[in-house]
Amino acid sequence: MRRFQDSRMKIAAVTLLIASPWLIVQVGIFVLAPDKEFDSIPVCAENSGNCAHLGGGDDYRLNEQYSSVINLTADVVYDNLNDYLDDNAWDILIDKSTDGTHYVHFVEVTPFWLFPDDVVVSIQDIGDSCIIEIHSESRLGWGDIGVNPARIDDIYQSIT
Repeated sequence: MRRFQDSRMKIAAVTLLIASPWLIVQVGIFVLAPDKEFDSIPVCAENSGNCAHLGGGDDYRLNEQYSSVINLTADVVYDNLNDYLDDNAWDILIDKSTDGTHYVHFVEVTPFWLFPDDVVVSIQDIGDSCIIEIHSESRLGWGDIGVNPARIDDIYQSIT
């Protein structure tokens, strides 16, 4: 019986040792990257490696050239964005709509390490079309391994 308990203790110790880098990162993220609401759409800092932006005259680090004018109404694009959010279950920090303008700030997290990235989408009605602006930025680090430009690709394809 003693041998069985020693074996279980060793397994628990090895498991904790293996998981410790992940646990340390999670504590660091919790302390260093709390949620902060953006009440206006941010822009990417000059030479940023952890940010991507579409629209507002500030296109930055995009994989594709996208038009910020979409030939769909603002409400249709907003509904499509909500479908994207529902499909992925991201945390929404701000969701406000007034007079044909929609503004949504939500948080996506990277798989496994769970690094939080802020995403802001602005949709402005211009009749039968709308103007969009999308911003995606990692909260921590100086690079994003292409995650933010790819995220803008995914969101753009989902809402258009």
